[in-house]
Amino acid sequence: MKGNAKLRMSYCHRGGKEALLGATIPDHFADVVARFRDQEAVVCLPQKRRLTYGGLAAEVDRLSRGLLALGFAAGDRIGVWSTNNIEWLVLQMATARIGAVLVNINPAYRPRELAYVLERAEINGLFLIPAFRTSDYLAMITECVAELADAVAREGAIGSRDYPHLRRVVLFDPTAPEATERPAAWPGLMIWQEVLAAGEDVPMAELDAATALLDRDDPINIQFTSGTTGFPKAVVLTHHNILNNAYFSAKALGFTEADRLCVPVPFYHCFGMVLANLLCLAVGAALVLPSEHFDAAAVLGAIASERCTAVHGVPTMFIAELEQPDFSKFDLSSLRTGIMAGAPCPEPLMRRVMEDMHCPEVLIGYGETEASPLTHLTARDDSIECRTQTVGRNLPHQEVKVVEVASRRTLPCGEIGEICFRGHHIMRGYYNDPDATAKAIDDAHWLASGDLGTMDEDGYVRITGRLKEMIIRGGENIYPREIEDWLFAHPKISQAAVFGVPDEFYGEEIAAWVELHPGETMNEAELRDYCVEGLAHFMVPKYIRFVTEFPMTVTGKLQKFRMRATEMENLGIATETD
Repeated sequence: MKGNAKLRMSYCHRGGKEALLGATIPDHFADVVARFRDQEAVVCLPQKRRLTYGGLAAEVDRLSRGLLALGFAAGDRIGVWSTNNIEWLVLQMATARIGAVLVNINPAYRPRELAYVLERAEINGLFLIPAFRTSDYLAMITECVAELADAVAREGAIGSRDYPHLRRVVLFDPTAPEATERPAAWPGLMIWQEVLAAGEDVPMAELDAATALLDRDDPINIQFTSGTTGFPKAVVLTHHNILNNAYFSAKALGFTEADRLCVPVPFYHCFGMVLANLLCLAVGAALVLPSEHFDAAAVLGAIASERCTAVHGVPTMFIAELEQPDFSKFDLSSLRTGIMAGAPCPEPLMRRVMEDMHCPEVLIGYGETEASPLTHLTARDDSIECRTQTVGRNLPHQEVKVVEVASRRTLPCGEIGEICFRGHHIMRGYYNDPDATAKAIDDAHWLASGDLGTMDEDGYVRITGRLKEMIIRGGENIYPREIEDWLFAHPKISQAAVFGVPDEFYGEEIAAWVELHPGETMNEAELRDYCVEGLAHFMVPKYIRFVTEFPMTVTGKLQKFRMRATEMENLGIATETD
């Protein structure tokens, strides 16, 4: 009997005292706006713009009417390819207002990655910024969609041969939000102000009627992640998925309308879109955007000047902030809490964040995009040991269990197995990919995480390893197959293997072993330049080794664990068993 009780404890369900939200995102947002209309909703320091909840709601309605005027409706997929700005947030809420599905696109993507997303998600509309740093988004979209050079494209559907679903491409410039002139070289584009102008003829009653038809279980978001094969998959999330994830995360943080969250994490990722944007808007808190892209000094400046009570980030972000040369000059005494996620947090770092950044209630979060994303969170009164050695317990109304990998048998507490999730937060599935969906979610609706770990009798989970070969570099999930596919495309390369090695700053760095075809020569600089051409910057290997053979099994399978051990030895990195 004692053993059975222990077995039952091995999957934990915390019901919570508060019921799940049953509203759609726009309905819940309308209630929040009615309560906090005159309070600040968003402050974007780079744009020097501030919007109250009433002002944000008005901007959302204007854009929503414009989307309806262009023929967009519930179920249509609208992509956003941009850094963090107010327009991104407005588009997020406007697509939800009409029931369109927002497709998040990583601003680090290059043309071939953009092409994949446009095709895979069958994107109907795309909103993008002109450029940021070395990324020329206009040039890249033109490379993919040559029809944008034709003015006829603005009269209706673009008529792209390669992307038949794509009807509109809209340019917006966060540095000039009132701009009314289109770039002459791309007559097929529309601009933000043209969309707003088109919406002036759409009655508010028509917009409200469109919102009234929405259901909480409707798909509302597609986020790209990678499965064990390494090919990006389009995760479909609903109103119910992400609104409840945001709301109960806010409750765990103790968030109210008095809080102000500094947001250095990117919006395109679930961390930014759900656990920052939607989390704040779900309870009436304020979003503070310090910069378009992470800048440690800007984060510290924003916290001090805007009196932020919370800050999110991955461990590398907190390290960069703490190591700023003039760190002591910033008044961070207003800080109270925030979420650190994306990689394990060493105890010394946790202590520095709690003490030096005056953030005593900072929490550790864990999850994945397929789970909306948060599944586990430490509590504000958990010990430092708990916050650094576990990822906490599952959020209310969620279930978690640990299973034996081969048999899928539920394991007793304390035994290592694969962590699985079930509940309202689990994705609808992968877009147009039932086979991949069936591999990820079993017949009993359990989502397999691909992570190994244990759970104790109190429901606290420890992550001990990964079944997947995923590399987590500074909070970015990187899959070796994507990099290997690009390396294999080089005519000089015969074979390549990509894997992660430990790194004190990023958590992990990327290593690549490469074998050339007989007679070919190549150096590291040449290969790195090739990677920069076709891969997002965070996917370019830091360590490159040219080899003449790979360690393999007797059946010819590569043994990456041996490569990793050899590479760590060559780099002078202690192995996990040292």
